[in-house]
Amino acid sequence: MNSAQEELGTPIKAGSAADPIYRDLKSKIMKGTLEGGLPLRQDEIAAAHGVSKIPVREALRRLEIEGLVEFRPQRGAIVRKLSAEDVLQFIDIRLALECRALELAIPNMIERDLERARSLLDEYAAETAIERWSDFNLQFHRLLYEPCGNKHLLAMISDLEQRIGPYMRLQVTEASGLDRPMREHHEMLEACAREDIERAVSTLRKHIQTTQKEVAAYLRRRGA
Repeated sequence: MNSAQEELGTPIKAGSAADPIYRDLKSKIMKGTLEGGLPLRQDEIAAAHGVSKIPVREALRRLEIEGLVEFRPQRGAIVRKLSAEDVLQFIDIRLALECRALELAIPNMIERDLERARSLLDEYAAETAIERWSDFNLQFHRLLYEPCGNKHLLAMISDLEQRIGPYMRLQVTEASGLDRPMREHHEMLEACAREDIERAVSTLRKHIQTTQKEVAAYLRRRGA
């Protein structure tokens, strides 16, 4: 297996179809292992996974629907690359959706929800692997929004996470550090426990706006 094949995937068992390929490629795109603009050659992916090109094509089409891959004339499939403007505009949308989700969630929160969030923050604070911080950050926000009772709102937030996930992962690990996000997470959680919707939403809004500024600065440094 050459280096391109190694990057695109590992062989999977015979009989598998598009699902494992879809999950593997999606995971690598979300983690930033497959960067925006990278060609996704069907023959290489098929060879890497030990399958024909048919399930590869199906997996790529599913990723296209989710906005993670695009097909270009004469070039085939590539990992979709967002412009800096795209990323910052998506964060604007995130601001509106997540603040509304938290506003709806707080009246429905029970002690078990709060305990799960506290426990996750303890794990987050103890994590020494910087590359894991983004995962903990994402999980914490999901826990806060889950009780909102609006599955469509949660689906829209999840879609945004997929679209800007690689950019947010880099920002969390390389720009934010741990102290500021952790402090704001605890402030949000304490406000949720007091059922202080205004304070919790205000803290979340500031949290996301600060993140947006850090992402903008990070993308400028990268020349995006």
